[in-house]
Amino acid sequence: MNEVFFRESFSRIVATLIRLTGDWTLAEDCAMDAIESALRRWPRDGEPDNPGGWLMITARNRAIDQLRRAAMAERKLRDLAFLQENDAPAPEEDDRLRLIFTCCHPALAMESRVALTLRTVAGLPTTEVARLFLVGEAAMAKRLTRAKSKIAEARIPYRVPSGAALTERLPSVLAVLYLLFTHGYDGEPELEREAIRLARLLAALMPAEPEVSALLALCLLQHSRRAARQDAAGDLVTLERQDRSRWDHIAIAEAVGLLAAHPVTGPYAIQAHIAACHATAPDFAATDWSALAAWYDQLARVHPSPVIEVNRAVAHGYAYGPAAGLELLAPIRDAVADYAPALAAEADLTARAGDRAAAAELFRRAAAAATSDAERRALLKRTG
Repeated sequence: MNEVFFRESFSRIVATLIRLTGDWTLAEDCAMDAIESALRRWPRDGEPDNPGGWLMITARNRAIDQLRRAAMAERKLRDLAFLQENDAPAPEEDDRLRLIFTCCHPALAMESRVALTLRTVAGLPTTEVARLFLVGEAAMAKRLTRAKSKIAEARIPYRVPSGAALTERLPSVLAVLYLLFTHGYDGEPELEREAIRLARLLAALMPAEPEVSALLALCLLQHSRRAARQDAAGDLVTLERQDRSRWDHIAIAEAVGLLAAHPVTGPYAIQAHIAACHATAPDFAATDWSALAAWYDQLARVHPSPVIEVNRAVAHGYAYGPAAGLELLAPIRDAVADYAPALAAEADLTARAGDRAAAAELFRRAAAAATSDAERRALLKRTG
């Protein structure tokens, strides 16, 4: 069995044991004990016919033993004994969905939501979560403990909301997953892959929610270009210059299919359609910029932000000429004065409008504001 299997098993076991015991630490400890036992025994004795079931039963038995030793509530033991009698756990998918919504509850700070999701839903070790947050393992362990305590103290229910409450809470879940993806996209490939895996899980658990499928489609479309985003020296390659034969066309086809199956209901669907416009164009020149401009107009209405306005200006600049793009940038110039992509967009539009000297200065300013060496080098190349 590979690492992915054990991580997925970890989240299933933790989700089920949390529902039955209400004890996050007990659930995680028993899940880890079961996995460690499997890693010791299976190479020697051979894998069981149902590895996932073996892990669940082993973890459940660990929980029963610990609860008995601690003389815990009779109801918790009765619930676990019911599982023992029936040999099969309660619906795991429902439990994992409950776990996702609990970890992403808006009562928790965003940083805590992300860390808790990585630890309990993704099954990443605390050491790995700490590395991604650039903190020590002990500090991350305390942060996770505080998040679990907050869930208990605030009496955050371990359930999936329904009706209006689901509509209200779902954006928090999607925001956590997309934040994970963007962090990965900006430099942590493992985190990017993990976000896609979790988005797949959520889409499988909530197939009727259009924005869930749209988020998965958006991540797949952006991830599809990863192999072409950097050259051999590690420098960024702009969309215009990327080798599209290196894009993941299987992922693109999957994403386009997801979008075709659902109506456009929110910002993730609009962003996914924008990404699909780029992904399905045979080359940069064939991009349907007027369609992109229309999608950005719609996105700006439902989810206004300076960043979206920058991208909207770029789309309009290619669809209707650089003057149109510069006109849209003018009202937000102060708000994005130190934002490298905005300066680069203005530089590109300015160059296409014919003012090469002004464009070079803007590219230099964009390079100075860049947050990564690769981005800085790519921008400086355009000053000449």
